[in-house]
Amino acid sequence: MSVVPAEVLPGGARTVSQTPPGAAELGPPARLWPSLVAVYRAQLSRARVARIPLLFVATFQSVGIAVMMRGVVDGSGEARSVVAGSSVLVVAYVALNLLSQYFGQLRASGGLDHYATLPVPPTAVVLGAAAAYASFTVPGTLVTAVFGCVLFGLPLSNLWVLLAVIPLAGAALSGLGAAFGLLAPRPELATLLGQLGMSAALLLGVLPADRMPEIVRLARDLLPSTYGVEAYARTFQAHPDWAAVLADLGVCAGVGVISLAVATRAYRRAAVR
Repeated sequence: MSVVPAEVLPGGARTVSQTPPGAAELGPPARLWPSLVAVYRAQLSRARVARIPLLFVATFQSVGIAVMMRGVVDGSGEARSVVAGSSVLVVAYVALNLLSQYFGQLRASGGLDHYATLPVPPTAVVLGAAAAYASFTVPGTLVTAVFGCVLFGLPLSNLWVLLAVIPLAGAALSGLGAAFGLLAPRPELATLLGQLGMSAALLLGVLPADRMPEIVRLARDLLPSTYGVEAYARTFQAHPDWAAVLADLGVCAGVGVISLAVATRAYRRAAVR
């Protein structure tokens, strides 16, 4: 029996080309906005079970502080500081305390590996989680503000300013809370840093600035939530200085951009380890 090469047979099998095919093109990178919305919805759904206890604790704490300060302060100026500080404290409780705990536990348990395998930009992960947690503060902040205004006899006409104070102050504090959780070597330390930050927001934001020593006022000026408190407190005046209100909100926005950028960088470092 003779063997005939396949090349000479009619319709025979063709030899496979030895030239490797061209490299396949990669798909387009994930866009920031759709990724952010996806992370936000996932985080919102995950935390939905704990929403009612979270709202109750944050709101009850702030309302209780306002009631406690009712018998201490005297004068409309001090009342404005108490109401504004207790309202923003709801945001600080979630953004600093809970968000630092979340990212600290996520890093310790290896949960960052899950996000690292997804085609999601690091910025979307940080912003999505921060926005989801900040969303839970809106009802509690509004309830505390209304209760405080009624308790101290302050006007409710400029309550709409909280719609700007909540996201801007929340962005600044959420960036710090996420950075605490991602930079802390252990989750216990992340929890400690978050609680210390919330305590600072409580003591420096609720207490009237006129009664503080000069060194404490300096520390108060370094706290991002202070500018959200000042922005809301200025609206209780008979003729609010809206330029000063916008300036305070601008400081919150600037600190928010910086703190979220630091948290994003910390996330990238923690995700590749």
